Amino acid sequence: MMRWAGPVLAAMTLAACATPETRVRTALMDAGLSKPIASCMADRMVDRLSLIQLNKLSGLKKLRDKDVRKLSVDEFLKRTRSLQDPEILGVVSSSGLICAIKA
Repeated sequence: MMRWAGPVLAAMTLAACATPETRVRTALMDAGLSKPIASCMADRMVDRLSLIQLNKLSGLKKLRDKDVRKLSVDEFLKRTRSLQDPEILGVVSSSGLICAIKA
């Protein structure tokens, strides 16, 4: 029993220590973005936003309930703007545009 404790504890520790980029990428994919665009945006966002700002983005979870294909740019920006952080709005907007063009 004890020989399993080490590997299990190590696996749990690694899972708990997911990088902010991984968490942001996963959240963007859960919101309906493709993996390449979510990866691109997450990479840009973690370099430009603080951990506090990245945590604020969790407020956009309400988008999961929407059909992303029917989500207008205006509605997405309105929801991002509701976080009341102009830097988040600028980074999310520019990242989305740049990553969509690259894709």
